[in-house]
Amino acid sequence: MGSVVDLEMVTKLLLASVLGALIGLEREVHGRPAGFRTHLLVSLGSCLFTIISIDVYRIYGNFSGVGPVGVDPGRIAAQVVTGIGFLGAGAIIREKASIRGLTTAACLWVAAAIGLSCGVGKYAPAIVVTLLAFVSLLLLKKVEIRLRRDTYIAVMVWSADLGGQLEKIEQIMEACQVELLNSAIERDLEERSVYFEFQVMSRARKLACDLVDRVAAIEGVRKVRIE
Repeated sequence: MGSVVDLEMVTKLLLASVLGALIGLEREVHGRPAGFRTHLLVSLGSCLFTIISIDVYRIYGNFSGVGPVGVDPGRIAAQVVTGIGFLGAGAIIREKASIRGLTTAACLWVAAAIGLSCGVGKYAPAIVVTLLAFVSLLLLKKVEIRLRRDTYIAVMVWSADLGGQLEKIEQIMEACQVELLNSAIERDLEERSVYFEFQVMSRARKLACDLVDRVAAIEGVRKVRIE
């Protein structure tokens, strides 16, 4: 009986490793920090935690029928869900005005779920979820590229404190077909300079004009930056 149980355990661990590695393979190809090995280990570790949870329940549970069982088989596995959140947060990177790594963090979360599923012997859901995740990562990315999406941009302008600068910048933004969402102005009286910061939105993939060059061409503008 022991060899059968060992064989079942090995099957669970191997399947969890393979399925987790499949999801990680796509991330590895796209050069993400959490790739092939990370997803494999997340799925494998989640599977082992689940196996341990079940074994602890079987070994230490009170099955005499007198009083409560006393052991919760889902307690250890539940901590995997919490713990994977910290690992996923580490995969998220902020780059200026954009955020990267959300998909990788979601993949780690799915890999953990696959490991848990394999740990309790639910192989079919684990395989189906792996296939769905793998297909979505490969195919839906192409769909996303074709979709029209709003682009949010931060425009920062340093200029001499001349009259009408704000109106000139706003006219250029209107010509470049960007929508002004928010703006902030900081004026330095000693230096006789002014700093503008705009939050704008573009509904096109690319700006209709070279916003930086046009704003930089305004008399008195010293520096322009877009994020």
